Amino acid sequence: MTIMYVDQLTLSGGGTLEGQGAKAWTQNECRVKTECSKLPNTLSLNFVNNTVIRDLTSLNSKLFHVNLFGCNNVTFQHFTITAPGDSPNTDGIHIGHSTGVVITDSNIGTGDDCISIGDGAKQVNISKVTCGPGHGISVGSLGRYDNELPVEGIFVTDCIISGTLNGVRVKSWPASKSGCATNMHFEGIIMQNVSNPMIIDQEYCPNNQCTNTAPSSVKIAQVSFKNITGTSATPAVVTLLCSKSIPCESVEVADIDLAYNGNQGNVSSNCANVKPALSGKLNPPICANTTIPAQAA
Repeated sequence: MTIMYVDQLTLSGGGTLEGQGAKAWTQNECRVKTECSKLPNTLSLNFVNNTVIRDLTSLNSKLFHVNLFGCNNVTFQHFTITAPGDSPNTDGIHIGHSTGVVITDSNIGTGDDCISIGDGAKQVNISKVTCGPGHGISVGSLGRYDNELPVEGIFVTDCIISGTLNGVRVKSWPASKSGCATNMHFEGIIMQNVSNPMIIDQEYCPNNQCTNTAPSSVKIAQVSFKNITGTSATPAVVTLLCSKSIPCESVEVADIDLAYNGNQGNVSSNCANVKPALSGKLNPPICANTTIPAQAA
Protein backbone atom coordinates (compact mmCIF):
# COMPACT_ATOMS: atom_id res chain seq x y z
CA MET A 1 0.00 0.00 0.00
CA THR A 2 1.36 3.42 -1.00
CA ILE A 3 0.05 6.72 0.35
CA MET A 4 1.29 9.92 -1.32
CA TYR A 5 0.85 13.67 -0.89
CA VAL A 6 -1.47 13.58 2.11
CA ASP A 7 -1.60 16.00 5.06
CA GLN A 8 -3.19 15.41 8.48
CA LEU A 9 -3.55 11.63 8.07
CA THR A 10 -4.40 9.29 10.95
CA LEU A 11 -4.16 5.49 10.63
CA SER A 12 -5.42 3.61 13.67
CA GLY A 13 -7.95 1.08 14.87
CA GLY A 14 -6.08 -2.04 15.90
CA GLY A 15 -5.93 -3.74 12.50
CA THR A 16 -3.19 -5.82 10.87
CA LEU A 17 -1.39 -5.25 7.57
CA GLU A 18 -0.63 -8.80 6.37
CA GLY A 19 2.30 -8.78 3.96
CA GLN A 20 2.14 -12.52 3.12
CA GLY A 21 5.90 -12.49 2.77
CA ALA A 22 6.71 -16.15 3.42
CA LYS A 23 6.20 -17.22 -0.18
CA ALA A 24 8.23 -14.29 -1.50
CA TRP A 25 11.29 -14.35 0.79
CA THR A 26 12.90 -17.25 -1.07
CA GLN A 27 12.72 -15.16 -4.27
CA ASN A 28 14.50 -12.16 -2.74
CA GLU A 29 17.98 -11.93 -4.28
CA CYS A 30 18.67 -8.30 -3.37
CA ARG A 31 20.75 -9.27 -0.35
CA VAL A 32 23.36 -10.96 -2.54
CA LYS A 33 22.91 -9.26 -5.95
CA THR A 34 23.20 -5.59 -6.86
CA GLU A 35 20.89 -6.11 -9.85
CA CYS A 36 17.60 -7.52 -8.62
CA SER A 37 13.85 -7.02 -8.74
CA LYS A 38 12.71 -5.53 -5.47
CA LEU A 39 9.73 -6.92 -3.66
CA PRO A 40 6.98 -4.52 -2.48
CA ASN A 41 6.91 -2.80 0.88
CA THR A 42 3.84 -3.30 3.03
CA LEU A 43 3.31 0.44 3.64
CA SER A 44 5.04 3.25 1.75
CA LEU A 45 4.49 6.84 2.84
CA ASN A 46 5.73 9.35 0.26
CA PHE A 47 5.46 13.11 0.87
CA VAL A 48 3.07 12.60 3.77
CA ASN A 49 2.95 15.29 6.46
CA ASN A 50 1.55 15.72 9.97
CA THR A 51 0.52 12.09 10.29
CA VAL A 52 -0.12 9.71 13.19
CA ILE A 53 -0.02 5.92 12.91
CA ARG A 54 -1.04 4.10 16.07
CA ASP A 55 -2.36 0.78 17.33
CA LEU A 56 -1.60 -1.10 14.11
CA THR A 57 0.39 -4.27 13.32
CA SER A 58 2.49 -5.08 10.26
CA LEU A 59 2.97 -8.81 9.78
CA ASN A 60 5.38 -10.69 7.49
CA SER A 61 6.25 -7.96 4.99
CA LYS A 62 7.74 -9.05 1.67
CA LEU A 63 10.33 -6.26 1.91
CA PHE A 64 10.25 -3.26 4.28
CA HIS A 65 7.28 -3.12 6.61
CA VAL A 66 7.21 0.68 6.38
CA ASN A 67 9.16 3.01 4.09
CA LEU A 68 9.10 6.80 4.55
CA PHE A 69 10.31 9.19 1.84
CA GLY A 70 9.91 12.94 1.75
CA CYS A 71 7.76 13.04 4.89
CA ASN A 72 7.46 15.59 7.69
CA ASN A 73 6.13 15.19 11.23
CA VAL A 74 5.09 11.52 11.23
CA THR A 75 4.49 9.73 14.54
CA PHE A 76 4.30 5.98 15.13
CA GLN A 77 2.82 5.00 18.49
CA HIS A 78 1.88 1.56 19.80
CA PHE A 79 2.98 0.15 16.45
CA THR A 80 3.83 -3.56 16.24
CA ILE A 81 5.99 -5.19 13.58
CA THR A 82 6.38 -8.96 13.42
CA ALA A 83 8.35 -11.19 11.05
CA PRO A 84 10.77 -14.11 11.53
CA GLY A 85 14.36 -13.29 12.36
CA ASP A 86 15.52 -14.92 9.12
CA SER A 87 13.14 -13.06 6.79
CA PRO A 88 15.44 -11.21 4.33
CA ASN A 89 15.50 -7.41 3.95
CA THR A 90 12.40 -6.93 6.06
CA ASP A 91 13.44 -3.66 7.70
CA GLY A 92 10.84 -2.56 10.22
CA ILE A 93 10.66 1.18 9.57
CA HIS A 94 13.02 2.82 7.05
CA ILE A 95 13.32 6.60 7.12
CA GLY A 96 14.78 8.55 4.20
CA HIS A 97 14.64 12.23 3.18
CA SER A 98 12.25 12.89 6.07
CA THR A 99 12.14 15.29 9.03
CA GLY A 100 10.45 15.08 12.40
CA VAL A 101 9.75 11.34 12.63
CA VAL A 102 8.80 10.00 16.07
CA ILE A 103 8.65 6.28 16.92
CA THR A 104 7.55 5.52 20.47
CA ASP A 105 6.00 2.82 22.65
CA SER A 106 6.37 0.23 19.89
CA ASN A 107 7.52 -3.38 19.44
CA ILE A 108 9.53 -4.39 16.39
CA GLY A 109 10.77 -7.89 15.61
CA THR A 110 11.87 -8.69 12.07
CA GLY A 111 14.64 -10.09 9.86
CA ASP A 112 16.67 -6.93 9.24
CA ASP A 113 17.06 -3.56 10.95
CA CYS A 114 14.23 -2.85 13.37
CA ILE A 115 14.62 0.78 12.35
CA SER A 116 16.94 1.98 9.58
CA ILE A 117 17.74 5.64 9.04
CA GLY A 118 18.85 6.60 5.56
CA ASP A 119 20.24 9.74 4.00
CA GLY A 120 18.28 12.95 4.36
CA ALA A 121 16.76 11.94 7.71
CA LYS A 122 16.65 14.79 10.24
CA GLN A 123 15.27 15.15 13.74
CA VAL A 124 14.30 11.53 14.30
CA ASN A 125 13.25 10.59 17.83
CA ILE A 126 13.03 6.90 18.80
CA SER A 127 12.01 6.07 22.36
CA LYS A 128 10.56 3.20 24.36
CA VAL A 129 10.95 0.77 21.47
CA THR A 130 11.56 -2.93 22.02
CA CYS A 131 13.63 -4.34 19.14
CA GLY A 132 14.25 -8.02 18.44
CA PRO A 133 14.74 -10.26 16.63
CA GLY A 134 16.47 -8.29 13.91
CA HIS A 135 19.63 -6.35 13.18
CA GLY A 136 19.14 -3.58 15.73
CA ILE A 137 18.63 0.16 15.19
CA SER A 138 20.86 1.53 12.44
CA VAL A 139 21.89 4.80 10.86
CA GLY A 140 22.80 3.87 7.29
CA SER A 141 24.16 2.36 5.36
CA LEU A 142 25.46 5.65 3.97
CA GLY A 143 27.72 6.62 1.09
CA ARG A 144 26.74 4.02 -1.46
CA TYR A 145 25.08 6.41 -3.91
CA ASP A 146 25.76 9.84 -5.42
CA ASN A 147 24.25 13.00 -3.94
CA GLU A 148 23.16 11.57 -0.60
CA LEU A 149 21.78 14.17 1.79
CA PRO A 150 23.14 14.74 5.32
CA VAL A 151 21.78 12.86 8.32
CA GLU A 152 21.43 14.92 11.49
CA GLY A 153 19.57 14.98 14.77
CA ILE A 154 19.01 11.29 15.58
CA PHE A 155 17.94 10.49 19.16
CA VAL A 156 17.49 6.89 20.36
CA THR A 157 16.53 6.72 24.05
CA ASP A 158 15.07 4.32 26.61
CA CYS A 159 14.90 1.31 24.29
CA ILE A 160 15.32 -2.44 24.84
CA ILE A 161 17.21 -4.42 22.21
CA SER A 162 17.01 -8.19 22.59
CA GLY A 163 18.60 -11.10 20.73
CA THR A 164 19.63 -9.07 17.68
CA LEU A 165 22.68 -9.31 15.41
CA ASN A 166 23.61 -5.72 16.25
CA GLY A 167 22.57 -3.18 18.84
CA VAL A 168 22.84 0.50 17.89
CA ARG A 169 24.88 1.06 14.77
CA VAL A 170 26.14 3.74 12.38
CA LYS A 171 27.40 2.31 9.09
CA SER A 172 28.89 3.59 5.85
CA TRP A 173 30.43 1.93 2.83
CA PRO A 174 34.17 1.94 2.04
CA ALA A 175 35.20 3.81 -1.10
CA SER A 176 31.99 5.72 -0.57
CA LYS A 177 30.56 8.86 -2.04
CA SER A 178 30.93 11.89 0.21
CA GLY A 179 28.36 12.54 2.91
CA CYS A 180 27.93 13.31 6.58
CA ALA A 181 26.06 12.11 9.64
CA THR A 182 26.08 14.33 12.72
CA ASN A 183 24.34 14.93 16.05
CA MET A 184 23.41 11.30 16.79
CA HIS A 185 22.73 10.19 20.35
CA PHE A 186 22.05 6.75 21.84
CA GLU A 187 21.13 6.82 25.53
CA GLY A 188 19.44 4.62 28.10
CA ILE A 189 19.60 1.44 26.03
CA ILE A 190 19.25 -2.03 27.59
CA MET A 191 20.93 -4.83 25.63
CA GLN A 192 19.74 -8.39 26.18
CA ASN A 193 22.06 -11.01 24.64
CA VAL A 194 22.85 -8.75 21.69
CA SER A 195 25.72 -9.42 19.28
CA ASN A 196 27.84 -6.31 18.66
CA PRO A 197 25.90 -3.96 20.97
CA MET A 198 27.63 -0.66 19.99
CA ILE A 199 29.00 -0.08 16.51
CA ILE A 200 30.35 2.56 14.21
CA ASP A 201 31.33 0.66 11.06
CA GLN A 202 32.79 2.66 8.19
CA GLU A 203 33.88 -0.51 6.40
CA TYR A 204 30.37 -1.88 5.97
CA CYS A 205 30.30 -4.24 3.00
CA PRO A 206 27.79 -7.10 3.21
CA ASN A 207 28.22 -10.20 1.06
CA ASN A 208 31.62 -9.03 -0.25
CA GLN A 209 30.06 -6.56 -2.68
CA CYS A 210 33.00 -4.12 -2.52
CA THR A 211 35.79 -4.15 -5.08
CA ASN A 212 37.41 -0.91 -3.89
CA THR A 213 38.71 -0.85 -0.34
CA ALA A 214 39.52 2.88 -0.17
CA PRO A 215 38.38 4.52 3.09
CA SER A 216 34.87 5.82 3.50
CA SER A 217 34.26 9.48 2.62
CA VAL A 218 31.30 9.87 4.97
CA LYS A 219 32.00 12.28 7.82
CA ILE A 220 30.69 11.08 11.19
CA ALA A 221 30.66 13.58 14.06
CA GLN A 222 28.88 14.53 17.29
CA VAL A 223 27.93 11.00 18.35
CA SER A 224 27.22 9.94 21.92
CA PHE A 225 26.68 6.55 23.53
CA LYS A 226 25.49 6.93 27.14
CA ASN A 227 24.06 4.66 29.81
CA ILE A 228 24.08 1.48 27.72
CA THR A 229 23.86 -1.65 29.85
CA GLY A 230 23.12 -5.35 29.65
CA THR A 231 24.64 -8.41 28.00
CA SER A 232 26.48 -9.13 24.78
CA ALA A 233 26.41 -12.39 22.83
CA THR A 234 29.87 -11.61 21.38
CA PRO A 235 33.16 -10.76 23.11
CA ALA A 236 33.54 -7.68 20.86
CA VAL A 237 31.17 -5.49 22.84
CA VAL A 238 32.13 -2.08 21.42
CA THR A 239 33.36 -1.47 17.88
CA LEU A 240 34.16 2.07 16.74
CA LEU A 241 35.73 1.60 13.32
CA CYS A 242 35.98 5.00 11.67
CA SER A 243 37.36 6.13 8.33
CA LYS A 244 41.12 6.45 7.96
CA SER A 245 40.75 9.39 5.59
CA ILE A 246 38.07 11.23 7.62
CA PRO A 247 38.28 10.11 11.26
CA CYS A 248 35.22 10.44 13.46
CA GLU A 249 35.02 13.62 15.52
CA SER A 250 33.34 14.53 18.81
CA VAL A 251 32.42 11.00 19.85
CA GLU A 252 31.40 10.63 23.50
CA VAL A 253 31.11 7.36 25.44
CA ALA A 254 29.82 7.38 29.02
CA ASP A 255 28.45 4.93 31.58
CA ILE A 256 28.74 1.68 29.64
CA ASP A 257 28.25 -1.63 31.46
CA LEU A 258 28.05 -4.56 29.04
CA ALA A 259 28.90 -8.10 30.11
CA TYR A 260 29.73 -10.92 27.72
CA ASN A 261 27.63 -13.97 28.51
CA GLY A 262 29.58 -16.47 26.39
CA ASN A 263 32.80 -18.43 26.78
CA GLN A 264 34.89 -17.33 23.79
CA GLY A 265 37.15 -14.95 25.68
CA ASN A 266 37.12 -11.67 27.54
CA VAL A 267 35.02 -8.68 26.60
CA SER A 268 36.82 -6.17 24.42
CA SER A 269 36.48 -2.97 22.44
CA ASN A 270 37.82 -2.45 18.94
CA CYS A 271 38.49 1.12 17.86
CA ALA A 272 40.23 2.79 14.92
CA ASN A 273 40.54 6.39 13.76
CA VAL A 274 38.58 7.81 16.68
CA LYS A 275 39.47 9.34 20.04
CA PRO A 276 36.26 9.37 22.05
CA ALA A 277 35.72 11.45 25.17
CA LEU A 278 35.23 8.93 27.99
CA SER A 279 33.47 9.32 31.33
CA GLY A 280 31.67 7.35 34.03
CA LYS A 281 31.79 3.59 34.40
CA LEU A 282 33.25 1.85 31.36
CA ASN A 283 32.93 -1.92 31.22
CA PRO A 284 34.75 -2.98 29.13
CA PRO A 285 37.49 -0.32 28.88
CA ILE A 286 36.83 1.66 25.71
CA CYS A 287 39.42 2.44 23.01
CA ALA A 288 42.36 2.30 25.39
CA ASN A 289 45.04 2.07 22.69
CA THR A 290 43.47 3.84 19.73
CA THR A 291 45.35 6.28 17.51
CA ILE A 292 44.26 8.37 14.56
CA PRO A 293 46.34 9.07 11.44
CA ALA A 294 48.88 11.84 11.96
CA GLN A 295 47.80 13.69 8.83
CA ALA A 296 44.24 13.92 10.16
CA ALA A 297 45.10 14.96 13.72
